[in-house]
Amino acid sequence: MEYGYGAFEEKVRRTVYIDNLSPNVTEAVLRTAIDQFGTVKSIQFIPNYLGPNNLPQCALVEMKESKEAKAVISVMTQFPFMMSGMPRPVRARAAEMEMFDDRPKKPCKEIQFRWLNPNDPDFQVANKLKHLVQNHTAESAFMLKKQLIEEEELSKKQGEALKANYKKYEMLDGVIGDETALQLARHYRKK
Repeated sequence: MEYGYGAFEEKVRRTVYIDNLSPNVTEAVLRTAIDQFGTVKSIQFIPNYLGPNNLPQCALVEMKESKEAKAVISVMTQFPFMMSGMPRPVRARAAEMEMFDDRPKKPCKEIQFRWLNPNDPDFQVANKLKHLVQNHTAESAFMLKKQLIEEEELSKKQGEALKANYKKYEMLDGVIGDETALQLARHYRKK
């Protein structure tokens, strides 16, 4: 996608970063949930390359206008916002330029890098950071697995409760529909 840096900055202003999504949330679910705030132009899930199976747990949602993006952020920061009945409330904040894969090069900015020798003091720091990231990745994978199991159990319980409530409703509807309630009321002189 080719556009100037100014157009990219405008795109960033009207984009919302949505976090803590369940892996079960699809683009259609996310679009339906966010459409109540305005027109969704595009949705881009951000894969988690550090975790298992690259499951996306966050997304960039571009709105048609920046005021719509502000409305999404305002509501989601004030109130718990659930999607697909999942027990984890999603979070929203303003997107940042570094979150976009297609960002153009910033004018007058160059990226500098260098290879480190094992004798360099920065090498030890980089090595510690590498190990911290690996530990964080392992912990995240464990927590995600645990969270998915809990979500599955909760979803199963919600389904069972819904079925039980539906059976009660059908029974009450049947009792009222075939006038059994009226007959019982007359029999016990309640009506």
